[in-house]
Amino acid sequence: MTLNELPIGKTARILTVGGEGSLRCRLLDMGLIPKTLVTMQKVAPLGDPIEIRLRGYELTLRKDDAEKIEITPEETA
Repeated sequence: MTLNELPIGKTARILTVGGEGSLRCRLLDMGLIPKTLVTMQKVAPLGDPIEIRLRGYELTLRKDDAEKIEITPEETA
């Protein structure tokens, strides 16, 4: 599953961050590193961009960039 497929209000853990070169470095610099928990906050009316919450802040990403991040949904207790 990729980050852009996460439903609003759900939380997931990042497995891998794809992309090449400067794009991958930019995603990692923004805190999108493996094992980080992310929560889908909002999706724009036309589906792009999306807003996620991680590490105590909100981050807005383009859908194309979010497709490069593999996640696994967190089970709720």
